[in-house]
Amino acid sequence: MTQGSATPPPLTLPIVGEDSLPAVRRAVEEAGRRVGFGLVDQTKLMTAASELARNIVLYAQGGSVTLEPLERLGRNGLRLIFADRGPGIPDLERAMRDGYSTGAGMGLGLPGTKRLAHEFAVTSSPDTGTRVIFTLWKR
Repeated sequence: MTQGSATPPPLTLPIVGEDSLPAVRRAVEEAGRRVGFGLVDQTKLMTAASELARNIVLYAQGGSVTLEPLERLGRNGLRLIFADRGPGIPDLERAMRDGYSTGAGMGLGLPGTKRLAHEFAVTSSPDTGTRVIFTLWKR
């Protein structure tokens, strides 16, 4: 986003299966470019988006991601909101610890993704599914 330009509106994309992942990655990459992220931050953004979108496919069988460009106090950033209506995460506290996995993974997904973010929040319940908010600010 250039000086004086309006912040683009949020964009929401469905995540309904493996076939959705390339479109999510392309949209996140383009949004990161518009914000002006450098290579390191663009890599963080893409890593987080890939992990969180894949979690929706594997554990919730569908959901969405909203890409929300941000401008606050002269800083630009990007917020990614991943939401699903799946079964929720039974033990969120445990899931946020390195090494815990309900699947066959290494258990680095959520805690690893949190370490990539400037701001990170996750809520989950069996009634509402899971919602992860990942925010990265341009340096």
